[in-house]
Amino acid sequence: MARTPILLFRAGLGPLLGGRLLLLHHTGRRSGLDRRVVLEVVEYETDSRTWIVASGFGPDADWYRNLREQPKTVVQFGNRHHAVTARFLSPDEGAPVMERYGRRHPRTARRLCAFMGLPADGSAPSLRGAGRAIPFVRLESGPASGDDADRRGSRGTRED
Repeated sequence: MARTPILLFRAGLGPLLGGRLLLLHHTGRRSGLDRRVVLEVVEYETDSRTWIVASGFGPDADWYRNLREQPKTVVQFGNRHHAVTARFLSPDEGAPVMERYGRRHPRTARRLCAFMGLPADGSAPSLRGAGRAIPFVRLESGPASGDDADRRGSRGTRED
């Protein structure tokens, strides 16, 4: 059941997920194998095709640690693939991101904070505090190096 969103993306049904989810391809830091995870889009900047995602399991999440090792990768948003580079936000950069997210999605923000053991009263100060503790990643669209594009192509992933 947990893999259902991945299967939807693979079947070309990513648009059914309403633009709130993306499929992140990442490479296992130990195995070198292609991995995929579906993540909620915290913010999306249309003009620059930049996505911000959060690690609800903290900095120990496998996808997060894998991106630390290899920040150039591919995301699938809707039915389109985009070469991206991961940039890890500082706690001060994450604070306003979480505050904006909490205003747009108050219940989900409180649940995320509670899941992570963070104060979750929904106020701007508590959201900013949580944003300093939650690892956020900005996935910036742009051309990948030739080696990355060749490797991804061999895995059956295309880039736009």
